[in-house]
Amino acid sequence: MQIYGNFGSGNCLKVKYIADAIGLPFELREVRSRSGETGTPEFLKLNPAGQVPVVILDDGRPLAQSNAILRYLAQDTRFIPADRYEAAKVDEWLFWEQYSHEPSVAVARARVVYDKQAVSDLDPNLVMQGNKALDLMEQALTDRTWLVGEAMTIADIALLPYTRQAPQGGFDLSGRPALLRWITACENQLGLPAFSAEN
Repeated sequence: MQIYGNFGSGNCLKVKYIADAIGLPFELREVRSRSGETGTPEFLKLNPAGQVPVVILDDGRPLAQSNAILRYLAQDTRFIPADRYEAAKVDEWLFWEQYSHEPSVAVARARVVYDKQAVSDLDPNLVMQGNKALDLMEQALTDRTWLVGEAMTIADIALLPYTRQAPQGGFDLSGRPALLRWITACENQLGLPAFSAEN
């Protein structure tokens, strides 16, 4: 499998995490969105939306959208519950992540890390929406280890990258103990080093 993207992107990291977790070898084809590479005719043949990540499966077919890739790669593995309701709850988190979490938490991080915007200059509404998303996760995880069921699923993998990178966008996780415990549990499950905002 080939992954077109870069691991500075949380959406691309999701694909790396699931591939590593299920022991699926891959080759990274470095593509950076801000360089214009995703707008070339060659790339647009792979993904007309001009976004990373895109994977090229072993049979040559392309697949885009990080959470669609997660679902495809995790099919028939322990990362998607066998129970239909729990599987639907996983999907619930996947849709929420792209609609409510990524557009605020990831965007704030991108403006600070890539656009060199001061945290104090971020749009207050963007910050409010990011904190609202992180608070919802804190509440959901207060009495449980994982977002769905009793084991890690692709819901956790989908939300991990940008949540653990949230301090880079100015979000304070120190007052969210359940979220911090969850991040540590995910890192332990996936064999990741503890995240540092300075990374």
